[in-house]
Amino acid sequence: MTTALIACGALGREVRAIVAHRGWDATVVSVSALDHLYPERIAGDVERLLIDLAGDYQRRVVVYGDCGTRGALDEVLARHGVERIDGPHCYELYAGEGFADLMAAEPGTFFLTDFLVRSFDHTVIRGLGLDRFPELKDDYFGHYRRVVYLSQTPDADLLAKAGDVAAWLGLPLDVRHTGYGQLEERLADALDPMPAPA
Repeated sequence: MTTALIACGALGREVRAIVAHRGWDATVVSVSALDHLYPERIAGDVERLLIDLAGDYQRRVVVYGDCGTRGALDEVLARHGVERIDGPHCYELYAGEGFADLMAAEPGTFFLTDFLVRSFDHTVIRGLGLDRFPELKDDYFGHYRRVVYLSQTPDADLLAKAGDVAAWLGLPLDVRHTGYGQLEERLADALDPMPAPA
């Protein structure tokens, strides 16, 4: 493989699907999505992978938004001469310009993606300790007014589970099918033209 894509774990499945669809000669290596609960870990974990992969690939591209690192991730990438795809976080990658419109319409929006729907119990409930301290639910979610599910794949099981998440939160659900949105376009901008595997 000529290119390593160091991806946020919340994007790994989708990035692998895009790579396969496009026939790119690239390996996807994911960083734990749980780093989003501790954004100060993201830059360091990405840097460790950059160092580990440096001798094995001609090119390394980071598939991450800033994701709350407050510029620390871009500082790491500048030191290593590595680029990342543009964007502040995965919600904007999927929704594109529509993300700003959704936030303007209702700032109290809790966003779901296919990843978050699949992993809600592990990433959100256990990740935030709500399995042990359920009384914190209102502290975390009391200011939200709706759930917007940015759907990548039309899947009845995921849609049903998104409904369960919204019901657990006690909020109305708005489903927007985005597909891979700007994620695929920005990956293509960074990687096309790439040679297909020999």
